[in-house]
Amino acid sequence: MPVAAEATAWSGPDHNCTLCPRLVAFREDLRAKEPDWHNAPVPSFGGLDARMLILGLAPGMKGANRTGRPFTGDYAGDTLYDTLLRFGFAEGAYQRAPDDGLTLHDCRIANAVRCLPPANKPTPLEARTCGPFLVSEVQAMPNLQIILALGRIAHDAVLRLLGEKLAAHPFGHGAMHQIGALTIADSYHCSRYNTNTGRLTTEMFDAVFTEIRRRIPAA
Repeated sequence: MPVAAEATAWSGPDHNCTLCPRLVAFREDLRAKEPDWHNAPVPSFGGLDARMLILGLAPGMKGANRTGRPFTGDYAGDTLYDTLLRFGFAEGAYQRAPDDGLTLHDCRIANAVRCLPPANKPTPLEARTCGPFLVSEVQAMPNLQIILALGRIAHDAVLRLLGEKLAAHPFGHGAMHQIGALTIADSYHCSRYNTNTGRLTTEMFDAVFTEIRRRIPAA
């Protein structure tokens, strides 16, 4: 899928998106229980002019679903934003809040599924239903060179939007898949479970970002 020649205005799903009935029911239940939380599709973070798009699976309940910013407020965000700061893709101090003043450089963060799913597991239909938002977002990023997929489901979502066969580009931590002008970079998700079990170590995550930085040097 070609990337747009120049940036265009882009917006994600409506705050009260009704496309996925199961996610809507879950959202409405949480709105009643936690009225001060975001409890809505989580907007992307970072500029459309970025050369890298980081794609997660879906908002975490007490992370992005609560705060309204991707990977903000939970353990996965601690790991991701620390890494972005060290590699020059972010500036400021990450403090688990959307008003912490943190800014991204040459980087944008989104989720394959914009709403919180029960047990953090969207169905294949929900992932497909949310797919057009990702397609239009990628088309609105004129400088995009690398999409970093955090986990297999994010990886599969990217391949589907590009019209590629999953079997031709198998997910693997540290793998780099060249698809036209885009590079799809794979990493295990930076979840507490993956880091606590050693499935993803700091060194492994850093190795992925070292290769990404080699491909898109700091301006």
